[in-house]
Amino acid sequence: MKFAFLPLALLVSAPAFASDWEVDHDASEVTFETDVLDAPVTGRFTEFGAAIGFDPDNLDSSYIDATVSVATGETGTPSYTDEMLSEPGLDPDTYPTATFMSETIEASDECDTCYIARGDLILREARLPVELPFRVVIDGDRAVADGTMVIERERFGVGGSSWGEAAAEVTVHVHIEADRAQ
Repeated sequence: MKFAFLPLALLVSAPAFASDWEVDHDASEVTFETDVLDAPVTGRFTEFGAAIGFDPDNLDSSYIDATVSVATGETGTPSYTDEMLSEPGLDPDTYPTATFMSETIEASDECDTCYIARGDLILREARLPVELPFRVVIDGDRAVADGTMVIERERFGVGGSSWGEAAAEVTVHVHIEADRAQ
């Protein structure tokens, strides 16, 4: 029963430069779900951060640079977590982070507060284009964003030959609450 995946994702240990929004780590989370042997498997990453510059009236200047510490991934099932963090998996000893860097953020037709961030996901040695559809609600100086990214693990070189179809696709869910930077 082997599998692995990442998110992304979605993400993050904050870079050392200023951003327009500061992530509230206590209120935010990065989770994932996949299937192993036709059974659902869920998990989370506990260490992540992001540099976020977002203005719905100025999307050309908006950005998301997010990083996840892959060693903090857990599934609740020790054997799955061990396999996910193994050398054929996310291999945090060699590749300690997964990073998403947006190139563009555009409005989506899904709703008035829906957007799509397009950019690169760096996972293991692969750097590939991905999309992160998300919805954000801004109330004064507080923003709440929810996004989902689907990752095909084999495209990123994650998984060994014994994994077969296990965790072929991993859906990363990002819930970020942030305060406007002062």
